[in-house]
Amino acid sequence: MTRKSCAIYAAGIVCAHLLIIGIGLVVAQVFPTLIHNRLKREITLTEGSRTFETWKSPPPPVFMQYFFFNLTNADEFLAGAKPVVQQIGPYTYREYRPKANVTFVENGTMVSAFNPKTFVFLPKESVGDPAKDIITTINIPNVAVMEKVRDSFFKSIAASVMMKGVNSGIITNRTVNELLWGYLDPLLVNVKKSKPEVEEYFGLMYKKNGTNDGEFVYHTGEHNHLDYGRVHSWRGESKLSFWTSEQSNSINGSDGSAFHPLLSKEERLYVFTSDLCRSIFMEFEKDVEVKGVPAYRFTPPRDVLASKEDNPANEGFCVTPKECLGTGVLKVSVCRKGAPVVASFPHFYLGDPKYADAIIGLSPKREHHQTFLDLNPTTGVPIRANKRAQINILIGRVSGFPQTKFLNETVFPIMFINETVVIDDASAAKLHKLLLIVMLVSNFPLIIVGMGAIMLLVFILLMIRARKQKTTTTTKEDTAYSPVSHKDGEPLDNQSKNGTYIGLTPSGPQS
Repeated sequence: MTRKSCAIYAAGIVCAHLLIIGIGLVVAQVFPTLIHNRLKREITLTEGSRTFETWKSPPPPVFMQYFFFNLTNADEFLAGAKPVVQQIGPYTYREYRPKANVTFVENGTMVSAFNPKTFVFLPKESVGDPAKDIITTINIPNVAVMEKVRDSFFKSIAASVMMKGVNSGIITNRTVNELLWGYLDPLLVNVKKSKPEVEEYFGLMYKKNGTNDGEFVYHTGEHNHLDYGRVHSWRGESKLSFWTSEQSNSINGSDGSAFHPLLSKEERLYVFTSDLCRSIFMEFEKDVEVKGVPAYRFTPPRDVLASKEDNPANEGFCVTPKECLGTGVLKVSVCRKGAPVVASFPHFYLGDPKYADAIIGLSPKREHHQTFLDLNPTTGVPIRANKRAQINILIGRVSGFPQTKFLNETVFPIMFINETVVIDDASAAKLHKLLLIVMLVSNFPLIIVGMGAIMLLVFILLMIRARKQKTTTTTKEDTAYSPVSHKDGEPLDNQSKNGTYIGLTPSGPQS
């Protein structure tokens, strides 16, 4: 056997083995399974895992923007006209949220932590000075007191007299700092004299700078990757007690900072938010890319804040029939000390048009008011997020309070927040490397198949070349000739004259 034959046979054998092994691995999904199992082991809330330190101290900067609705026709509004508002903002703060008192519990299967938040004002990213800018808006303490006593005639009369005495009306003018971080309210000071448990200070973010919402206990995901980062309990309770159904009181999903790896477009992601005192869900919307990292965008659909008529599953969020509002709004008085606070998306996005139509100056737009999460599907890491929510107050006529006699029932917008985060460059670079490794390992069988295909091509070329060489050799043998030398008796002159000639076999008898 020649060297060429050995090379051909070797190429054929290597090609066959590569194709058989590669196709077998592709069909069996061996390498994708191996890398997925490795990801499930690495992405856990355990000491030494890839994600534990970044979970405790998230590196990407978080920004909180506050937008206020300034009432520009206060007198006309009190006389029964539609309120006219002007959006003012953003007032931007850098938000720091490292987890504190991180402790493993339940034999290491869960981890507890507090989530303190600290806010630092960013003047260059804001429209003005929050210590000086005045906002005209609804006097929330005043409305809250009216709501508390509205079912008692005598208490209503007493509260009305008290409001007159301290000059507390439906409308107030306060600085942004006062509305956010708190101020001493004269009405609450008087109420505290008879009810010591009442807080004298009021602010939308009062006691939320440098404080936390209570202890969270999370699943580590060590035994089941789908449990990674899932909230097990909040403030010592594994379910809520605010609402009227078991489903509504369930604590589902993560706190929004961590999601399990190997996400699917078909799944529904749950997020528990203590601000709303409930869990919400998000669904896949589209594929996106952030800093070169692929991601799935998940957003809350209209069903999340739909009315019980549009979504019967939401009936449990109606504490009483009076508090069961329409699509796009959720009354959260039960976890706001009885104040008539209503939550919604900004500008009543995804809500019943009647809420936005009742306020002049609102214009819901998806690109400005949608909440979304962009998650890398392989790792579950949040790449970009925009959490947008609006705080409103439900106001209307209240018997015993003459200042409300011309008011129409209105869900009045006070402020909306836009909490944003985008993965930083260093984290994006690390994620790129990890995804490259995952891709190479997952596609290793395809690489083997590709090498087998190349060897098959080489084998075919060698076979064609060998066949051509064999055909050429056979043709040459069939048409070969040999030179005839000088015969005896032939004159040398003829030989030198005619040179070498080809001898042919005579066709007939010679004479």
